[in-house]
Amino acid sequence: MPASLHERLAVRRADITTLHVDAIVNAANPSLLGGGGVDGAIHAAAGPELLAHCRTLGGCPTGEARITPGFALPARFVIHTVGPVWHGGHDDEDTMLGRCYRSSLALADAHGLRRVAIPAISTGVYGFPVERAARIAVTTVADELAARPALAHVLLVTFGDEATRVTEAALALRLAEA
Repeated sequence: MPASLHERLAVRRADITTLHVDAIVNAANPSLLGGGGVDGAIHAAAGPELLAHCRTLGGCPTGEARITPGFALPARFVIHTVGPVWHGGHDDEDTMLGRCYRSSLALADAHGLRRVAIPAISTGVYGFPVERAARIAVTTVADELAARPALAHVLLVTFGDEATRVTEAALALRLAEA
């Protein structure tokens, strides 16, 4: 019998670069060459080999994902995805954000990865409203887990108090509906 959503999806406030999982997701920019926030932290923790490898990928469009080794990270792989920049909700940002989560988990599944940690994509300098992003993350990941039984566990990794609170609330609501 497959594990329940409650056993497969969790929220954790943590430094994503320290997690021992099969893959961490990087909220990257389209160049994949590093930046600020979680992107910069992942590149710094992984070491210069990550940047060198990312240079060979030719970037990544919004909503898609690319995979690289984790290099010096405890995670074996980094799945880079490019989230949408928030423009007030008028440029299909919700759909594009959902695609980030779907693309990342599809790539993890295709590579046989079972444990994945994902940050709050697009909620930093890209300005996506945290509560709205949390609802999209929980809904999309829960749907993907239902369709991908080989994925054993996904952590939605938060950094601050507000992101943790709203992501936990979104997950509690989804679990209550299940």
